[in-house]
Amino acid sequence: MSVRIGNTRLAYARLWHHVDVRDRTLGRLATSIATTLMGKHKPIYHPATDCGDYVVATNCAALHTTGNKLDQHLYYRHSTKPGHLKTATMREVMEKKGGGEVLRRAVSAMLPKNRLRDVRLERLKVFEGEGHAYKRNIIKRY
Repeated sequence: MSVRIGNTRLAYARLWHHVDVRDRTLGRLATSIATTLMGKHKPIYHPATDCGDYVVATNCAALHTTGNKLDQHLYYRHSTKPGHLKTATMREVMEKKGGGEVLRRAVSAMLPKNRLRDVRLERLKVFEGEGHAYKRNIIKRY
């Protein structure tokens, strides 16, 4: 009986991916980023393990949405006090916090709601412009 031992460290190595947000639709882009953060693109994926990669998203100021989502999509937050429900449209969030926050919230909504969610979101790095500090780390671009 033969047992082949693989290099586990190499299989679970985290790669750095670069995404240029310009000319990409928000929903389709967020889906592919969430897949990469979870590690579903790898053949060793298992839901209980955290084998996802890093993603660097640049040019988030030029985020593109379809339809009237800028004015119709609402973000909610509540302070748990009666009457303190706050709503903001996507346009207000983009003006106040930038397109990176809109992308981060979209990706967050597409990740599973479990203990690994915050850890996976920390591996998403968003930048409003072209420049970032991770240029040496990036291996793949899509």
